[in-house]
Amino acid sequence: MIIPADKAPRRFKLIRRHDVSGVSGEGHVADGVQWPDGTCALRWRTTIATHALYDSIADVEHIHGHDGATHIRFTDPAQD
Repeated sequence: MIIPADKAPRRFKLIRRHDVSGVSGEGHVADGVQWPDGTCALRWRTTIATHALYDSIADVEHIHGHDGATHIRFTDPAQD
């Protein structure tokens, strides 16, 4: 698959209303990028920062959403 030149990565924030694990805190807890092919990279804002890769934004939400306690907020507009 060749990604068109006009497609750019899209940044997002992971916003946590309630920290169910007691580890990451509340508020803006991680930064992410959704690449043009749909894969995502996530970097935590914790004291010991880690990062992870995901196949899709749906996977990020499924793993870290905690039944609505956390949501994804894109900082870049959607592309056609």
